[in-house]
Amino acid sequence: MSSLSATVGSLAVAVGQQEGANSSEFALALVFAAVVMYDASGIRWHTGRQAALLNQIVCDFPPEHPIISTFRPLREPLGHSPLQVFAGALVGCTVAYFMGTSV
Repeated sequence: MSSLSATVGSLAVAVGQQEGANSSEFALALVFAAVVMYDASGIRWHTGRQAALLNQIVCDFPPEHPIISTFRPLREPLGHSPLQVFAGALVGCTVAYFMGTSV
């Protein structure tokens, strides 16, 4: 589950409850949440897949290749799957909604 998605989702819900759904603050929070979630599920996740492929390519090099002595494997788990982002956003929005209605 994506904690970033949960955070920005809860922020958008809290701002919507506090300022109203027609406010410019809510629109800004919603756009911010969308950008963060897109980054977590799209760009960063694909970057992690590319890192895994590059690590595999370098592992296939012969041991005497000059890059082997200086190569440090790239970090592969960089982003989240779309399901993880959705789950995080759902949890964050739900918690913020119930916290806002109970106060």
